[in-house]
Amino acid sequence: MPIASLSPRKALPLLLALFWLPGASAQSKASADPGAVSDDVTRFWDAYDRVRDVADPVQRTRLLQDLYIEPGSPGLKAFLEVKGCTAEKYADLLQRYPRFWDSVRSRSLSAAARTVALQPELEKFRALYPRMRPASIYFVVGCMTSGGTTRGDKVLIGTELALGDPGVNISELPERTHRWLEGYFATRPAEMLTLLNVHEYVHTQQKGPGPTLLAQSLYEGAADFVAERVAGKLPPLPYVQYGPTHLTAIKARFAREMDASDYGSWLYNGNGDSAFGVGDLGYFVGYAICRAYYERAADKREAIREIIELDYTDAAAAKAFLDASGFYPR
Repeated sequence: MPIASLSPRKALPLLLALFWLPGASAQSKASADPGAVSDDVTRFWDAYDRVRDVADPVQRTRLLQDLYIEPGSPGLKAFLEVKGCTAEKYADLLQRYPRFWDSVRSRSLSAAARTVALQPELEKFRALYPRMRPASIYFVVGCMTSGGTTRGDKVLIGTELALGDPGVNISELPERTHRWLEGYFATRPAEMLTLLNVHEYVHTQQKGPGPTLLAQSLYEGAADFVAERVAGKLPPLPYVQYGPTHLTAIKARFAREMDASDYGSWLYNGNGDSAFGVGDLGYFVGYAICRAYYERAADKREAIREIIELDYTDAAAAKAFLDASGFYPR
C-alpha cells in the first residue's frame, strides 16, 4: 500500500499474527509461524529518552547506533536496509523535529496492543489462499520514509507513520513533507493498520518487483485487490476515489507509458507529482486490471492464486496477464 510515498507507502499510496510470540522467542519461530514483533518500538523510545537532550550530534548518533540499531530485530535491520535509515539520519531527524516525535510517541507505542486485531484477517487470507506462506511482522520506528514495506518473508511497519492521525504535530516539517503528511494523516492510517498489514503480507507471497510500469503497477494493485477480498475495503487514499471517475483518461495515458521503466509519474509519488495531480495512480490501474481478470475468471479461487503467483519480474508475463484481463478490449 502506498504509504511510503509513503508510498509514504510504500505516501501512498500505506502496514499481524496468527499467534502472538513475544520477544526473542517470536523471532526464533519466525520460519515456522507468523509472528508480530514490536520490541523495536519500545527500544526506540527508550533510546529517544537518552538522546533527546544530547547536544553533540556525534554522541547522539553513537547512542542511537548502540541503543536502537545494534540490538535491533532482524525486521529492523531489514527496514533500515530497504529504506536507507542510519543512526546519522535518526539523530538529525530527532534534532530537527522534536514536536513531531513527541506527538507520535504514544501512537507508535500502541503497536503491541493492536496486533490482536490482525489475527482474524490473516485467517481469512489463508482461507482465500491456502498456499499462503508464513511471514513475520515487525513493528519498528522508521526515519519518516515509509509506513509499510517488505523484505523477503518480513512485513515491516514504520509506526511513526502507519499509526498516525490528524493530531500528529507536523508544524516543523518542510512544506513538501508537511503537505504529504497532512494529506496522509487525514486518512487516519492507524484505523487502516490491519488493511496495510494484509497488503504488505500479500507482497511476501509475490515475486517482484516489476521491471516496467505495468509490471510494478500490477504488483502493487494485486496486493490492494487481494487485501480488499480479505478485509472488504480499500484504503481511503486519493487514488481510490479519483481512479474510477477518471478511468478513460487514466487508461489512455497508462497505455502509452506502461512499458517504461520509470514509475515516477504513477507510483510512490504521494505528493501528487503526476499528470493528473493525484499520486499513486499506478496502484489503481493495477488493481483495476486484477479486478477485470478476476471478474472474467470462471474459477475465482484459481484466479486469486494466479494473481498472487504471477511472476511480476517478467515483463512478458505481466503483458500476457493484461491481455487476458480484457482491461483494454481488442
